[in-house]
Amino acid sequence: MSIVAKRCGVKFIPPSIILIYENKNTSKMRKRVIPVRNFSQYSDCSRAAERLKHHVRHSMYLESVSLAQLERLHLILRDHLKGLSLEESLAARRVSAPNDEDLNKLSDDELNRRKAQMDELFECNRKHKEDPDFVYDLEVKFPENSVRETCSWDEEQSDEEF
Repeated sequence: MSIVAKRCGVKFIPPSIILIYENKNTSKMRKRVIPVRNFSQYSDCSRAAERLKHHVRHSMYLESVSLAQLERLHLILRDHLKGLSLEESLAARRVSAPNDEDLNKLSDDELNRRKAQMDELFECNRKHKEDPDFVYDLEVKFPENSVRETCSWDEEQSDEEF
């Protein structure tokens, strides 16, 4: 049976993952409610998402859903169990600009999540040798009259201080 996931969502009461999928054999759209069992506000979302994706009953339906998507849905469920509203949870999950926050102040889990997001963005923007617009050893000339930012290490200092 060939199944392609179209949309994913969460249901808070009871905690469930909602999957809208298309059966390619019959061309029918269907909805599947997948209950999330044994999940609390202290649960590990990545482990729960992995367990759900490889579950015997649901693996066929969740084949085309990425593990990162399932992890985000579990994070929203966990935030709801902690008392956060849906809007607050979604606002916390949005990718912010790199200069907006201090990554040194994040927890290890949150830091690993941000690094994974940055890696994903890098892979999307990366030019491969097989790409039609790939140029080896690209040189860019910047205009002479452009505004240059200065840094403290750009200033002339002697090495005697060290």
